[in-house]
Amino acid sequence: KVYFNNDKLDPEFSCYKVFPVERKVGKKTAVARAAIEELLKGPTEEEKAAGFFTSINTGVKIQKLVVENGTAKVDFDKQMEYQMGGSCRVSAIRSQITETLKQFSTVKNVIISVDGRTEDILQP
Repeated sequence: KVYFNNDKLDPEFSCYKVFPVERKVGKKTAVARAAIEELLKGPTEEEKAAGFFTSINTGVKIQKLVVENGTAKVDFDKQMEYQMGGSCRVSAIRSQITETLKQFSTVKNVIISVDGRTEDILQP
């Protein structure tokens, strides 16, 4: 599953509220990475028609994803922050990434970084 915002299921648009869509991925051992890669692709045309949309910029790449001791640490390239603004959008992005990773029983916490930085990233 990957999690997107949806203006039909959430017409008031609560920034942090995200909804799952099913995606099929190959039998990979790195399912968390596969899920984030699917998230970064954004919604399909069919999903868009159903009201799903992403707050994540197009072209964002995962640089590293490690899951250890219940924490997923995911590092994105600088495209994640390109023309970033608004606390609502930042909350939506964090929710999309966090909920997509927390669907896995091995993930309890999520740490997001951009180019290795965790401080001052995804700021409104």
